[in-house]
Amino acid sequence: MNNNLSKLTIAILSATTVGISMPSFAQETQNPQVSDSSEPVEVIEVRGIANSIAESARLKRFDSRIVDAIVAEDIGKLPDNNIAEALQRITGVSISRDFGVGESVTIRGISQNRVELNGRSTSGSGRGGISLDDFPSSFLKTVEVVKSPTPEMIEGALGGTINMTTVRPLELEEPLVAITLDGEYADKAENWAPMFTGAAGRNWDLGDAGTFGASVVVSYQDRTLRRDQFFNLVTPTELDLDGDGTSEEANNAGGNFLVRSQNTVEQKTEQRERTAIGLSLQWAPKNADGFIYLDVNSTDLDGGQEAYSVLNDSKDYSDLVLDDAYGDAQGQLQNFGSGSVFVQPKTWADFTTNESMSNALGGEWYITDQLKISGEVAYTKSESLRTNSEFNLRPISRSQFEEDGTITEHLFTLTMTQDGDKVPGVAFSDPDALLNPDNLAIRQFTHQRYNEDNEETAIRFDVEYTEPFASLGFLTKIKAGVRTTDRDYELDRYDLRVNGSELKNLQTSVSYDGVITPIWVDEFNEAYGGFKEVNYSNSFEQTGISGSNALTHYYVYDGAELAYNINGTFDRVKQMLAGSSHEITGSLDDNMVRNTGSYAQISEETRALYTQFHLDFDRLTAVVGARYIETDLTSNTYDQSGTNEYSDFLPSLNATYTLTNDTILRFAAAKVMRRPEFGELSPAINVDNSLVTGTQGSYQLDPYRVTQYDLSAEHYFGEGGMVSAALFYKDVKSFTVSSSSCMADSDTVAGQNVTEYVNVCLLDVAGVSQANVNYVSGDQDLAYVEAQRDAGLTGIVIDTDVNGGSGEVTGLELAYQQQFNFLPGLWSGLGVSANYTYADSEQPDGNPLLDISNNTFNGQIYWENEGIQLRLAYNWRDKYLDTQDEKRVRPVGALATGIYNRTDPDAAYYDPTLGNNYRDARGQFDFSASYDVNEHVTVVANAVNLTGEPVTQVTELGSIWQYSESDRRFTVGVRARW
Repeated sequence: MNNNLSKLTIAILSATTVGISMPSFAQETQNPQVSDSSEPVEVIEVRGIANSIAESARLKRFDSRIVDAIVAEDIGKLPDNNIAEALQRITGVSISRDFGVGESVTIRGISQNRVELNGRSTSGSGRGGISLDDFPSSFLKTVEVVKSPTPEMIEGALGGTINMTTVRPLELEEPLVAITLDGEYADKAENWAPMFTGAAGRNWDLGDAGTFGASVVVSYQDRTLRRDQFFNLVTPTELDLDGDGTSEEANNAGGNFLVRSQNTVEQKTEQRERTAIGLSLQWAPKNADGFIYLDVNSTDLDGGQEAYSVLNDSKDYSDLVLDDAYGDAQGQLQNFGSGSVFVQPKTWADFTTNESMSNALGGEWYITDQLKISGEVAYTKSESLRTNSEFNLRPISRSQFEEDGTITEHLFTLTMTQDGDKVPGVAFSDPDALLNPDNLAIRQFTHQRYNEDNEETAIRFDVEYTEPFASLGFLTKIKAGVRTTDRDYELDRYDLRVNGSELKNLQTSVSYDGVITPIWVDEFNEAYGGFKEVNYSNSFEQTGISGSNALTHYYVYDGAELAYNINGTFDRVKQMLAGSSHEITGSLDDNMVRNTGSYAQISEETRALYTQFHLDFDRLTAVVGARYIETDLTSNTYDQSGTNEYSDFLPSLNATYTLTNDTILRFAAAKVMRRPEFGELSPAINVDNSLVTGTQGSYQLDPYRVTQYDLSAEHYFGEGGMVSAALFYKDVKSFTVSSSSCMADSDTVAGQNVTEYVNVCLLDVAGVSQANVNYVSGDQDLAYVEAQRDAGLTGIVIDTDVNGGSGEVTGLELAYQQQFNFLPGLWSGLGVSANYTYADSEQPDGNPLLDISNNTFNGQIYWENEGIQLRLAYNWRDKYLDTQDEKRVRPVGALATGIYNRTDPDAAYYDPTLGNNYRDARGQFDFSASYDVNEHVTVVANAVNLTGEPVTQVTELGSIWQYSESDRRFTVGVRARW
C-alpha cells in the first residue's frame, strides 16, 4: 500500500507562524490511509483561502480518527483573528462569546472539552485549559478538532479535543522573519486597539554535531470593548386589567401575566492587554533518526472591566398603572406603569492579572527501523489575581432629611412602553432621578481579592513498534505508553472588612457626633472627586429603544477609578469616614481579611496507560485499543479534608473503509470521561455579596462518563472538494446537578440585600437551616421579605453539586466545500464551504442540555485572483438553553403559575422548566479581505459582526427578558515576511 501522504499531516507547511516555502500542491494518492512514520515527509505550502480549505480536507481525509481542522492561510493567519471564531466554521462546533469575542466552544453540544497545545495540556482556571481568546491565533499553523479519540490521547474531553499545533524549527528550509501589525476598531467603545505579531526562525547545520533549529514568536494586543445590556425581573402575576373585579386570562398555561420589574441597564467596558511569547528549540543528530525539543510558551494578561448597573425598583409591586396595558402573545404585560419607584445606581469593577505557561522538554528516537520511543516532561501553570469591587448609591431624599431628619427613599412613578423587539422605553415622572445629587447618597463600598493557582506536571513515555509480527501482516503497528500527572489547584479569597464589618448600608448607619447622616454624592465629589455623568451616544444602537430609556443617563462613581485605582478609591472612602462611627485606620491591605470559608485546595494525581493496535485489511483499516486511568484526589478547605479515588477503563475503536478511491466510510466508538471542575470538588461555601445565594461542591463527585458512537461518509473530489455526512450519539452518565437548601446565617439580618426578593429563601424557624427551599408566593412582595429578614426568617440558597441521572445527545452533520476553478476567467477564483448540524438532547429533568442548538449552519463564500482574497462568512444557530434556574426569570416556567417547585416531582405545581433562560436564534456575518502587494507584503482587512446583530435572551414562554449588544470590530493591517 502507498501510505506516503498521511505523513504530510504531521508536517504541514510553510504557511504557518514560521513557515516553509514549497510548491502549492502535492499529488494525491489512491488510498487515503494513515501513514507509517518511517515514510518520507512531503511538505506542502498553504497560501490563500482555497489552499487552506483544501488542506483542511486533506487533513481530515488522511487521519484515522474523525477530525476536522482549520489551517492557516498564510504565516500567522488563521481564517479568523480569534481561535474560537475560526473553529465555529467547523461542523458540530458552536462558540460562546464574551463582549462579542469568541472564548470557548461546544463540540456536538458538549462544553466539557480539552484545549491542548501540540498534544499536551494547557493551563487556565478550569479543567479544559486556556481560554481560546487568551491564546494568539498568530502562533498556530493548524487547529484540529478531534471528535473520536484514540487510546493515546489524553483523557478529559467529552465532546472533543482541540489541539493547537505550532511549527517545529527543523521544518524550516530557510531563515524566516514575519511581522503582522493590525489596528482593530470597536464601534461601541469607539476605540482603536493595536495588535502586533513578530516571528523569526532558522536552522543551523552543525556538521557532525547535527542540526539545530530555533523559532520565536511574540504577540501583543491591547483592546477595549463595550457591552450594553437591558434586563428585567419577570414575575407571573394575576391581574385585573379593566378593573371589573375579575382577573383576565393571559395567553399562557397559567393565565398569569408576565410582569416585568427591576428594569436594569448595565453598560460595561473591558480593557485587556495581552503579551504572549513562544520559543521552540530543536536538535537532531547528524546520522540518527530522532530529535530533542524544548517548547516554552507564556501568556500574560492584564485587564479590567468597569461597569455601571442602573436599576429601578418599587416599594410596592401591587402599585401598577394598567389603563393602557395589555398582554402579548406570550402573556407578557405591555404598556403599563408602576408607582412607588426608586433607583439604585451601582458601579462595579473587576481587574485580573493572569500569567500562564506551557513548557515541555521531550524527544523521539528510532532505536531500530521498526522501534521508536518518545517521551516528554511538560509543566503548565496559571496564576491569577482577580479583584471585584462595588461602589453603590441609594436614592435618599435630601430635602426630607434636612426638613425633619428622616432617611427615606426618593420615590416617583414610571411608564414602560414596548415597540416590537426593541429595548423597552422607560420614562420617569422625575426625569432627574438618576442625575440630581440631592437624591443620591453613598450606600456601599466593597472589595474582594481572589488568588487562584493551577499547575500540572505531566510525564509521558511512549513506544511504537511497526510491523511487529511478520506472520500478522494486517497488524501494521502497536503503540503503548504511560502518562502520570501531579496537579495542584488553590483558591484563596480576601474581603475588605472594617472593624470586622462590611461597608454597606452607609446611608442609614454612619454617624457623625452621634447623628446618623447620609453622605450625598455632590459633597463627596467636591471634597474628593471620582464621580462622573454617563450618557453614551450609541447606547443600544443595534437593538433600538422604544422611544427613550431613562436608565441610560446617570450620575455614578467612575468605574475606571474602581477598576484601576482601587487604592485611591479606598483613600477617598477613608477620608469620607474620618471622624465618623465607621472611621478607618490603616491601608487597604491592612483591612483585607481572609475569607476562610471560601478557601479551596485540591491535589490530584493520575496514572494512565494505554495500548492501541493499528490494523490494515487493505480497504479496511482500524485503530483499536484502550486507555486505563487511576485518579487520586484530595480536597482541602480551611478546616476539613476529604479524599476520593476512582478508575476508568476507556476502550475505543476507529475504523475506516475505503469504498472507492475517493469515498471513505468511518465508524468510531469510545468511552470517554471528564473529571469535575475544581469548584465542584471543594466543599467550601462561596456566598455572594448580597447574602442571597451561594455554592458548594463535593469531593465525592464521580466524573462525567460518556459512551459515544459515530458513523460517517466522506467523498473527495477535485482540488479540495468534499461532501460528507455523519451521525453521532452520546450517552452521558454521572450528570452533575444542583441540590438546593436554605442555610441560616446570622449575618442576613443586618447584611442581606433583598432587592431581588423573589430569589430570597424563607426559613420556617429563625436560625435553623432547612433542606426545603421556600420562596415568596404571588401575594408576598418586597415589604414582606424585608420584614421576614428583619425577624431572622430569611436564609441563603446554597446550591450543592451532586451526581444526578443520565442524558443523551443525538445528531447529524452535513458538510460541503468546493473550489469552482473549472469556471472561466475571474469566476475560477470562486469557492464555497458550508455545513449544517442537527442535535437533539435531553437531560434527567427533561430539559435539553445546555448550549445545544437543534440547528446550526455555517457558510462562507470566497474569491481569489492575482493576490486579491475576499471572504464572506455567515454563522447561524437557533435558540438554545443558556442557563437554568436563572435568578431574574426564576418564577417563570411552562406552567406560569408563579409557584416555585422545580425539584420535587411529587409535590404540586412541579415545573422543571422554572428559570430556564434561552438564548434566542441569531445569525452573524463576518467579512475579510486581503491584497498581496508583492511576494513579501500583504494588506488585510476584516469585519466581525458586520451587520451589528444583538443577542436576546428569552424565558421558557418565549418572552424577551434580556437584550445585549457588543461591538462590531473592524481590523486593518499589514503582514510582511522575508
